[in-house]
This record gives sequence, structure tokens and C-alpha cells, in this order.
Amino acid sequence: MDISFKNKRLQKEFQEGKTLLRIHGEKRAKKIMARMQALRAANSLGDFWPPFFGPERCHELTGNRKGKLSMDLDHPYRLIIGPDHSPLPVKPDGGLDWKLVTAVMVFGVEDTHE
Repeated sequence: MDISFKNKRLQKEFQEGKTLLRIHGEKRAKKIMARMQALRAANSLGDFWPPFFGPERCHELTGNRKGKLSMDLDHPYRLIIGPDHSPLPVKPDGGLDWKLVTAVMVFGVEDTHE
């Protein structure tokens, strides 16, 4: 899968292990690296759809985060991503077609429960 970042600062943070470790700590940095590796290895977001749910527990967000997805890190933090397609691949019912999402943008790490 193709991965882009919302800005160069975030890209640098995620691509430099020491920076990631300094900002997020060892436990979360390891989880972030594992999620990024899983994303790079995936053919599409469909690889994360049940029954392929795995430890990532990727799911669509609602409310003011609609259109983005989150992947579990260490509770309560999540890796926030979104489809990087224009137009978005959608199913006939209007929902996101995960199997056609082959490029994502990383928006950062957040506590989505605030």
C-alpha cells in the first residue's frame, strides 16, 4: 500500500526511529512501527477488514473524524489514517470500499476518546 503523510514534519517523525522514540516512548513507538509495517505490506485496507481484523483493529471513525480510520496503538492512543484517493472508492450503499483503498495518508497519533 502507498503511504503518505499530512506534512513533512510528521513524515520525518515517523521515518526516524530516534525521533519517534523520543516523542512517543518505547512502547508506543514499537506499536507505530508495527502498524506502519503492516500498512506497507498490505495490498489494500481490505486486508484489515474482518475476519482479517488482527491486532490493528482498524475501524472507521465518526463525528468530526468521519472519513478517517484508526488503528490501535497503546490505549487510549490510535494511529489516524485516511484514504488518499480522489475520488474516494465507495460501495453502492455509499460506504467506503476498503478493498479499493490502496493508498493512505497518515494524520498522526491521537486519543480519539477525548
